[in-house]
Amino acid sequence: MADRDKIQILKDALYEAAKDHGSDQRLFTQRDLMDMQVIPQDNIGLLIQVIQILCDEKLFVGNTTASGLSWRWRSREDAKKYTSLPNSETMMVYAMVDEAGADGIWNRTIKNKLNMADHVMKGCIKYLEQKGLIASMKNVEHPNKKMYIKANLRPSDRATGGPWFTEGELDTAFINELQEIVFDFIKQKSTYTSHGGAGVGTTGAAAGAQQREKIPKKGVVQGTIPHSEDVSKGTKRSAGEISNDDTAAAPATTTTAKKTRPGKPQLLPLPSGYKSYPTVSDIAKFIHHAGITNNTTLSEADIQQLVDVLYYDGLVEPVKVNGRKGYRVTRIPKQDPRTCNQRRLDHDPTKGGIVTSFMGVEPSASGLMEAPCGRCPVYDMCEEGGPVSPSNCVYFRQWLDGDEVKEQAISI
Repeated sequence: MADRDKIQILKDALYEAAKDHGSDQRLFTQRDLMDMQVIPQDNIGLLIQVIQILCDEKLFVGNTTASGLSWRWRSREDAKKYTSLPNSETMMVYAMVDEAGADGIWNRTIKNKLNMADHVMKGCIKYLEQKGLIASMKNVEHPNKKMYIKANLRPSDRATGGPWFTEGELDTAFINELQEIVFDFIKQKSTYTSHGGAGVGTTGAAAGAQQREKIPKKGVVQGTIPHSEDVSKGTKRSAGEISNDDTAAAPATTTTAKKTRPGKPQLLPLPSGYKSYPTVSDIAKFIHHAGITNNTTLSEADIQQLVDVLYYDGLVEPVKVNGRKGYRVTRIPKQDPRTCNQRRLDHDPTKGGIVTSFMGVEPSASGLMEAPCGRCPVYDMCEEGGPVSPSNCVYFRQWLDGDEVKEQAISI
C-alpha cells in the first residue's frame, strides 16, 4: 500500500514537472524525464512504472521517433474525455481525430489506419458527434471528402482557405473589393495630383505670358511713381504706405486678364529618390485602422497575397529605396485620379460597355474597337440589299459624324 501511494505521489510530481518544462507539444525522452529530479536515485524501473500509470490515465501520450520512444503530456480535461469513452474502438477513433489537429482527418484515413470495419467506425463517429467531442468540417483542398475535427478546435487556414473563403467557397466579391482598396491606397501614396490651368481659349504658355508684368524698355518710365520725392531722398516708408501703392495703382490698370479655369487633374510620379512608398506593413495598418474588415483578421501575409496579384496583373510594381521595399502604381501619367468606386459610379454601361475592373489604366481604343458594329443589336441582319445595311445604318452614320449614338427604332 505504501509503494502504491509513493508511486501515485511520484506520478503527480512527474506530470507537473513535465508541464513546467514545456508545452503539450514538446516530446520528452527518458533522459529528459530522469533529469527532472523527480524519480529518486535515478531508478529506471520506478520511472517506467510511473510513466505506464500516466499513459493508462491518458495523461501521457507515447510517440516513436528516430531517437527512440518519447512522451508528451496531455491536459487533465482532455484525458478525462478519453477515460469517459465506452470502449477501445471509440477511443482509437477519437485519438486519430485528436492527432490530426486543426487540419482535420478524412474518415477513410481513419478506417484504413485502424483497419476497422466500416459499420464499427461509423458507430464510433456517430457516438463522438452526439457527445460533442468531434464535428464534421469542409476542407477547401478536398471538398468532396468527409472530414472530422475536434469540436473545440478552429479549422486551420490550410483547411478553410483562410480569409479568402466563406463556407468553403472562394469569396471573389470580398477579394475584388479589397484589391480595389489596396490599389487606391498605393495610387494615393505613390503619386501626386497636378491641377494644371490655362486661360480660356489660350494655351498654358500663352496664359502665363499674358499674366506676367511687362518690363519697360530701358530708360523709359511710364506713369508716375507714388511718393517719388520720398523715394529719391531714400526715406524709408512704412508697410501701410507700401500696401497703399498697390491700392492706388489698381484703378490705373487697363489690361483685363482672361479668366482661368482649372485644368483636368493628372497624376504624376514622385521625384527620384522618394523614400516613403507604401509597404505591405503600411497597407495592413491602413486596413486595420480603417475597420474595413471588422469580422476578418488579415495578416501581413494575407495583404502580401493581394499585392502579389496586383503585381502579376501589371497594376503595381515594387520599388526598393535604402533596403525598404515599397510599391507604386504603373503607368502613372495615364492613371485616373478617381478611386475605383468613383469610376464605377460614373461609368455609363451604354457608352463604355461592360467593364470587369476599374483598377489601372483604361484599355486603349482603336477605330475598329469604337465602331458601333461590335455591339450592334441587328448585326446578324446587316447586309447590302437587306433591311439593314452599312449604307443606311444610323449607328454607323452618327459614329462617322462624331455624334453620340442614340437609341432609335429601326423599321425592318
